[in-house]
Amino acid sequence: MKNLSQYFLFLIVCISACAYAQEPVAAKPGHVNTNKFRQLHQEFATPNSFRTASGAPGQAYYQQQADYKMDIVLDDKNAKLSGYQTITYTNNSPDALSYLWLQLDQNMRAKDSKSSSIEADVIDPVHLPSAFVSEYLEEAFDGGFNIEEVKDVKGNPLEYTINNTMMRVELPKVLKSGEVFSFDMKWWYHINDHVEKRGRSGYEYFPKDGNRAYVIAQFHPRMAVYNDVEGWQNSQFWGRDEFALPFGNFEVNITVPADHIMDATGKLTNRKEVFSKTMLQRFEAATKSYEAPVLIVTQEEAEAAEKGFSTDTKTWKFYAENVRDFGFATSRKFIWDMMAVKIGEKDVMAVSMYPKEGNPLWEDWSTKVVASTLKTYSRMTFDYPYHKAVSVHAKNQGMEYPMICWNYGRPNEDGTYDDRVKYGMMGVIIHEVGHNFFPMIVNSDERQWTWMDEGLNSFLQYLAEQDFVASYPKALSEGHTTFPSRRGPAPLIVPYMGGDQDFIAPIMSKGLHTHQFGQNAYGKPATALNILRETVMGRELFDYAFKTYANRWMFKHPTPEDFFRTMEDASAVDLDWFWRGWFYTTDWVDIGIKDVKKHHVSSEPNQFIKDYVKEKGIRMRDLVPLVYMVDEESDEFDEKMREGTIIENSKPLKTYLMDNFTPEERAKMKTPKYFYNITFEKPGGLVMPVLVQYTYADGTIKNETYPAEIWRLNDLEVTKAIASEKEITSIIIDPEQETADVDLSNNAWPKQEKPSAFDAFKNKK
Repeated sequence: MKNLSQYFLFLIVCISACAYAQEPVAAKPGHVNTNKFRQLHQEFATPNSFRTASGAPGQAYYQQQADYKMDIVLDDKNAKLSGYQTITYTNNSPDALSYLWLQLDQNMRAKDSKSSSIEADVIDPVHLPSAFVSEYLEEAFDGGFNIEEVKDVKGNPLEYTINNTMMRVELPKVLKSGEVFSFDMKWWYHINDHVEKRGRSGYEYFPKDGNRAYVIAQFHPRMAVYNDVEGWQNSQFWGRDEFALPFGNFEVNITVPADHIMDATGKLTNRKEVFSKTMLQRFEAATKSYEAPVLIVTQEEAEAAEKGFSTDTKTWKFYAENVRDFGFATSRKFIWDMMAVKIGEKDVMAVSMYPKEGNPLWEDWSTKVVASTLKTYSRMTFDYPYHKAVSVHAKNQGMEYPMICWNYGRPNEDGTYDDRVKYGMMGVIIHEVGHNFFPMIVNSDERQWTWMDEGLNSFLQYLAEQDFVASYPKALSEGHTTFPSRRGPAPLIVPYMGGDQDFIAPIMSKGLHTHQFGQNAYGKPATALNILRETVMGRELFDYAFKTYANRWMFKHPTPEDFFRTMEDASAVDLDWFWRGWFYTTDWVDIGIKDVKKHHVSSEPNQFIKDYVKEKGIRMRDLVPLVYMVDEESDEFDEKMREGTIIENSKPLKTYLMDNFTPEERAKMKTPKYFYNITFEKPGGLVMPVLVQYTYADGTIKNETYPAEIWRLNDLEVTKAIASEKEITSIIIDPEQETADVDLSNNAWPKQEKPSAFDAFKNKK
C-alpha cells in the first residue's frame, strides 16, 4: 500500500476513539441548553447606555438627589419624636415625573399595620410574663407616623395617599428632567421600646435609674429611589428587607434634654455650644491619639448625669454631605470615647458611645474594633470617605446607618462576660461599621437584593475579624488562635447547603421571600466570595476586581449584574458558571473519587487490542508496533510489569527511542513507572474546581487543581490520566475543605471513614 504509514496512523486514531466510544443509541428529541457553562445572557439584563456590558456605569447613567433640612424634637418624658422637614428633590432622570414616592417605615408599627399579618404563628406552650402581656393583654402599640402637613414651599397643601409604609405625593405640575421641587412636611410618632417590642430603632428603658437610651433611625419620611432599573422602588417595608435610598445632603437640628450626650450622621457644626470646655480639651486630645481611645465623657460623669433629668433642652446641629440616610443616638447615660485612625492621607475618628452597662467590655474594645475595621475595608475597597465612624451600644441590636451604627454585646451585671458575648460584640461592630461601605456608599437596593449588602459585607467581615486579632492579639481568649468567625470558612455553610431542599432558596431571591434568611443572604454569599478569592480566582485577581467594583459604584446604585460583570471584566476570568451555580441555584458541592485504575506498560498485546482486531478483521501482524497498557486488576497483569521500567517492558517503545533520540536527549526524558486512570464524580451538581492531593509511596505530597472547566463536556464524571514516576498510595479531594463539600465520605482513595465536613471542621477547631 502506497500510504501504509498514513493508514496505520488512522488506525491508531480509530482505536483511541473506540476506547471511549459509546454504543449507538436511538435518536432522542432535542433539549434546551442546560450546560452549566453557558453564558448568563438570559439571566442578565441587556447592557445599555445606563449600565454597560463591562459592569461600569454608562455614559447616560443618572441618579436622583434628595436633600433634607430638618428640625427634630425629642420628648423624653413621653417618648415621642416630632419633626419638620423640607425636602428638595432633583430630577436627574430623563423622565418626567407626575408624583413622588416616600417611605414611611415607622408605619410598620402603626395600629392598623399588616406587617405581623404575613407571619404564620401559633400559641406557644410557655411564655415569659412580659411576652404574654405584650402579645395578649396589652393594647397594640401605635408607633406609626402622624402626618400633620404636606405642602409646597409657598404653603399650598399637596395631595397625598398613604398605602401602608409608602406615601405618594402628587406634584402640582409635572417635574421635568433637570427640574427641582421642594416641599415641607410636619409629622410625629411614638417611639417604640426596641427591647420589648423590637425594631431597628427606638429606646431601651433602664428601670434601675429611670433613663432611656435612644437609637433613632427611619424617623422621618424618606424619599424612595427612582432609577433606570425599576422606576420607583416602592416595595412595601414588612420589617425584614431593608432600604433603598437616594443620596443627598442633610442639615439636621436635634433638640433633646440638656444633659443628654449625642452623636449622629454628619459633622457636628456647633460643638462649642454643646461641649463643655473639658469635653473640648479631651476631643482635641482624641484627634491626636492613634493608639488608644480618649474618654470624652467618663463613666463617673455619665453616672452622675443619670440622676439629673434636666428640664432644659439643648440643640445639636449636624450637617452631612452625600449620604443616603441619617441616624442619631442620644441619652444622659452615655459614656463617650474616641481615637484617630489614619486612612490614606487623612485622619478619621473612631468613636463609641455606651452606658455603664456595657463596661468593661466596651471601654476596652469597641473603638479599637471600629478603627481596625475601617483599615481592612479601606484596603479592600476605597479609603473611607467620611470623617468618623460611631459604634453605639444597644441591647439586642445590630443595625447600620451612615457614620453610625447600633451594636449588641452586654456583660453580666457584675461586669463579667464569656467568649460568646465578647466575640459576638466584636463581630457585630465589625459587621455594622462595615456597612458604611456596603450599602451606605456602594448603594445597592437592599429591599430587592439583600445579599448585595449583607453578603458582600459578611465576606469582608470575615477578613476584618482575622485582621483585628492580628493587630490586637490580646483580644484572643486562651485556647483561640484565630477569631472564631461565624461566616466565611467553607465548612460552616455545609449544613445549610446540604439541608432540606424544601427550605432552601437561591441567593438571587428577594430577601422577604426566602427560607433561612441569615444563611441565604449572609452566610452563603460570604462563603461563595471567600471561595472565589481563595480557590477559584486567587487573591490578586479577586482583590483587583473587587476593588474595581467598589470604586466604580461608590456613591452610585449598582445591580447584581454590575457586580458580576465587573468581577469578570477586571480579571479575565469567565465566572458565569460560578454565579449560576452559587447564586441562581441551590445545587451543592459533592465531588468524589469514583474509581482509580492502575496500569502498567507491556510489550504483549492486551485484551483490548485482541478484541479490536478480531472485530475489525485485521491480522495482528499487520499492526504497527504499539505500546500496550494493562490494568493491574486484570488477568493480564504480571508482577514483572511492576518491577521493570517502561523502557524494559516495551520493546517497541525502546526501539522508537533508540532510533529517534540521542543518548543525551533520552537522559533528559521522564521515565514514569505508574499509570492511573482516576475518575471523579459530582453527585452534588454544583460545578467547582477539583482540588486533589496525591500522596506517594515515599511520603511526598503533591497538590493539583483541575479548573472547574474540566466538567464542561461531562457534568457527571471526568477521568484524568496520570503518569507518575512514583507510586500513588492515596488520593484526597479538597484536603483543606475549601469548597464546602457536603459529603467527605467519597473524597478519599483508598476509601476512608470520614466525618461530615461540619463535624470535621468543629474537630479541627
